[in-house]
Amino acid sequence: MIFTDRLKKNDDFRAVYKRGRSCANHEFVVYALSNGSGRSRLGVSVSKKVGNSVVRHRVKRLVRENYRLREEMFVPGTDIVVVARAAAAGADFDRVGGSLVHLAKHLHIVKPMETQN
Repeated sequence: MIFTDRLKKNDDFRAVYKRGRSCANHEFVVYALSNGSGRSRLGVSVSKKVGNSVVRHRVKRLVRENYRLREEMFVPGTDIVVVARAAAAGADFDRVGGSLVHLAKHLHIVKPMETQN
C-alpha cells in the first residue's frame, strides 16, 4: 500500500469507532474518520465468529489486497476500519472488492471520478 499506513493500536481503532461514520452491508461494516494528515490508514478486524484462523487471515488478505489495488480512488487523510461479518468468510475476491467500494461510496471517502488516477 503506497499511500496508506496500517492502523495497529487499539486506541486508534477505538477513536475511529467512537467518532467516525459507519456504513454496513452483508459482508462488512466500514468506519471512516478524517485524520487531518495526508496519509490514510487502514485497519481490518475479523472476529472468531467469522471462522478459524485460516479463514480470518484469508478475509484480511482479501480486504487489504482489494484496498491496495483501489487505493488511488480513496480520499487521502482518512482512517478506515473494516470489520468483517460472518458472510465475508464465503466471499470471493470480486465480491469483497465490490462490497468495499459500495460502502466507501456511501461514506463519501471516494474521490470524484475526474480526479482519480
